[in-house]
Amino acid sequence: MQFSAGQIAEFLQGEVDGNAQVLVHDVAKIEEGRLGTLTFLANPRYTEHIYTTAASVAIVGLDFQPTRSIPKHLTLIRVSDPRAAFAKLLEMHDAHQYEKVGYEQPSYLSPKAQVGRDVYIGAFSYIADGVVIEDGVKIFPNCFIGDGVRIGRNTRLHAGVKIYAKSVIGAGCILHSGVVIGADGYGFTTGADGLPEKMAQIGNVVLEDDVEVGANTTIDRATLGSTVIRKGVKLDNLIQIGHNVEIGAYTFVVSQTGIAGSSRVGAGCMIGGQVGIAGHLTIGDRVRIAAQSGIGSDIPDDATVQGSPAFTIGDYKRSYVLFRNLPGLKRHIERLEKDLIELKALAADGDASTSNQ
Repeated sequence: MQFSAGQIAEFLQGEVDGNAQVLVHDVAKIEEGRLGTLTFLANPRYTEHIYTTAASVAIVGLDFQPTRSIPKHLTLIRVSDPRAAFAKLLEMHDAHQYEKVGYEQPSYLSPKAQVGRDVYIGAFSYIADGVVIEDGVKIFPNCFIGDGVRIGRNTRLHAGVKIYAKSVIGAGCILHSGVVIGADGYGFTTGADGLPEKMAQIGNVVLEDDVEVGANTTIDRATLGSTVIRKGVKLDNLIQIGHNVEIGAYTFVVSQTGIAGSSRVGAGCMIGGQVGIAGHLTIGDRVRIAAQSGIGSDIPDDATVQGSPAFTIGDYKRSYVLFRNLPGLKRHIERLEKDLIELKALAADGDASTSNQ
């Protein structure tokens, strides 16, 4: 699909500086622009590229003033905030590629499933009994939707998503490839013979509205009740969420983090990559956890922690300074010990001289 500079300027409420009829069909970074692409200039570090880019259209600020001639093929669109304007266009471009509707074959749709309007179901997908799929849902190829799953309006499941029975997915969610929702929680007991015995996991997983789950992230079903991911949570790739965990609204979790069973994470938290959170803990609201931290105890609201085991960020930084200086401190202590030995030797010689007199 092509758009003219004039159409884009109208959509962005911007001003055209150049040929309003020039057409673009793709977007590109300013240093990698080519004819027929749209780019933007927001960071002054990239200003030099505006004079050499091969792009056809560039979004710039209202206050941008060229210091030399820009390429004749380049049309400018002036807006108050180039980055925000370009982000708006990217969102529109992204949405366009997901506007598919209909059922591709081969795929299986149970006659006992309920499907709303403007739904897309990709090839080789399986929709089981009792599934409810609301309007505008997009299910890409090779997805599995188990018995009794409910999927809210305008949610998108990328290729290869697996959703186990009874899971509830809210409206406007995005689940990326390889996501598994509702696999068994890690529940085992030890039998009389000392061998592990599996405990049935009969709960479910609930994702509220506007949750995004990154590729190959897994969220386990509850033993009883629900594992709950509240509204607006953003989970990165390769995250493990254990059974009966609850994550509060608008919390961000970065990749390779693991949260063990029955822990509660508050709202508005930011959890860095490779964080490990032990089971049955309570993490307060607006908590910040630095990358590679190990959490073994509760954390109060508004705390910022780092380390393994983690402690307050100020203490961690002071401790880290000492840790980095340990070799120097060791040498200093060794010199002091040497000096102390010499002083003791001198004192001993002095005592001996006094006694001989």
